[in-house]
Amino acid sequence: MTPVTLKRRLLLASAAAACAPTAWALPPARLRFPRDAGSHNDFKTEWWYVTGYAEVPAATASGTRLLGFQVTFFRSRVDATQGMQSRLAARQLLFAHAAVTDVEGRKLWHDQRIARWSGEPGGRNPADVGFADTTDTGVVLRDWSLQRTGPHLQATVQAADFKLDLTLQASQPVLLQGVDGLSRKGPDSRQASYYYSLPQLRVSGSIRLRDQQHTLAKGSTAWLDHEWSQEVLHPQAVGWDWIGINFFDGSALTAFQLREANGQALWDGGSFRSGTGQRYVFSRGEVLFKPTRRWVSALSKASYPVEWIVRTPADFYTVRALLDNQELDSRGSTGAIYWEGLCEVFDSSNRPVGRGYLEMTGYASALKM
Repeated sequence: MTPVTLKRRLLLASAAAACAPTAWALPPARLRFPRDAGSHNDFKTEWWYVTGYAEVPAATASGTRLLGFQVTFFRSRVDATQGMQSRLAARQLLFAHAAVTDVEGRKLWHDQRIARWSGEPGGRNPADVGFADTTDTGVVLRDWSLQRTGPHLQATVQAADFKLDLTLQASQPVLLQGVDGLSRKGPDSRQASYYYSLPQLRVSGSIRLRDQQHTLAKGSTAWLDHEWSQEVLHPQAVGWDWIGINFFDGSALTAFQLREANGQALWDGGSFRSGTGQRYVFSRGEVLFKPTRRWVSALSKASYPVEWIVRTPADFYTVRALLDNQELDSRGSTGAIYWEGLCEVFDSSNRPVGRGYLEMTGYASALKM
């Protein structure tokens, strides 16, 4: 299938989605693993999102170099094609984004993929170039994948200018977001997702940037988010700001806000789990994002807050981008321009306490899902 044909199907799928049945409020559910680590094909939208940072040897004889990385796989159900009998029917669309932030080199490397999926289990339909396993983590899109291999997860990305070969090892239990994994995303109950995280993942493997191969040093750390939903954006929401932070003491912080067109928060939430396992889920109104510095993109002309004060019940934090230009242009796949990148975090006493990823959508244009 050519990119033009696939993009045309994507446009048709978007039009069909506008006529799709109204989303329903998600009921409380007990998430079960490994099944809920897999794909939920009856839901409209799903993503598996890996972010992290790695220390690698510096170009000089001594010292280290800091790299950030992210790999995201998306699945989107196409309601209009579910009844088609053809094995060529695109019942699901798969997308993938990947990026590497080279802090020392002041450069963001990124790439993207898109493919149709019949919805049949992996390998059964020769027309498929991608699939998502329904029994455990297993998403494949051509030569990109995120899969369970024994007790670990393996992320492999072969992009034009970089390659990721990462092994992710859990060091903590699953973190259920929201109320036992049901995370509210707006003032209406149907704006919600099933959502869990795996923070403080130990990472090994390698990152190649063009012809330079970098072996990850001990202490490289990652974060996995997995969400699935029928509807996450309220009609008044244009986008969101989100952080996932791995603290140096083993704690983990999630904080987010959904924004209206005027920049005001429509909804907020998140959670904090200490290094010893105590968990606190934030109620609406307990998280406040206050921008303190902005960067304007030459590509999109969007003005992104690249430094924030984020107030949470755990503490006030300064969240600062390690590279201003971490904007991703995904118009060749999911259709959005957004900012997603490596950041460093300081507590209210201005002590460096962690690193993580900051994601900001809806600044270049309102996000459509």
